[in-house]
Amino acid sequence: MASVLIALGGNVGDVRATFPKAIANICGMTQAVLLARSSDYATPPWGDEQQARFINACIEIDTSLDPHALLFTLHKVETKFGRDRANERRWGPRTLDLDLIAYDDVSMQKPELTLPHPRLFERAFVLVPLKEIAPDRVIAGRSVASALAQLSTDGIERLPDLV
Repeated sequence: MASVLIALGGNVGDVRATFPKAIANICGMTQAVLLARSSDYATPPWGDEQQARFINACIEIDTSLDPHALLFTLHKVETKFGRDRANERRWGPRTLDLDLIAYDDVSMQKPELTLPHPRLFERAFVLVPLKEIAPDRVIAGRSVASALAQLSTDGIERLPDLV
């Protein structure tokens, strides 16, 4: 089994209602065990700033799928919840974005998959929820907490738990 970190995001539709369903689909389709789930955070858009705020969260799962099969499954889950990767603009609005952040200590650079995620250490919107569930996790030689300490968290707001 591999310990995997996945970031969830979206800013179209009822994203907070989508997350639990997406997580259930991820675990069901990958026969994974959910180890941890962060709170939801409202975050400013990144890259393309002319759009609505995002909701972001992170999960940690244990899965026996290899990284490529897992990525394929994550893309299937995104599609199920209305994402159309072929017809969206880069960093634009989306119903659901699932990013494979880290897969054990695997390091790989292939056209279809780079691990750990190549922009992880630039993105406070991923590191804030990740710090909640795995502050001491070391990724590419850096702990999540120390990486986050290098970034601004302006505009990132923890949302109250849903009842």
